[in-house]
Amino acid sequence: MINEPVVDRLVEKLGTDGHPASRYALCVVVAKRARQIIDQEQNQGLTELPGNVKEIALACQEIMSGKLTMTKD
Repeated sequence: MINEPVVDRLVEKLGTDGHPASRYALCVVVAKRARQIIDQEQNQGLTELPGNVKEIALACQEIMSGKLTMTKD
């Protein structure tokens, strides 16, 4: 279970111009990024991330730091 960062803060950070994203959108973005991280790990021959960080937690950290954003198609 992810306690930090808080889901409400992730939703606000993922949104744009004062309009928070939906929780569904957050789930989709985090799941897609986690899958990308897993694929990168497998291509590099790694079995897990350094420091035993989970892929979903890393994706959430990327949202909070501003490295990962959402675009609408």
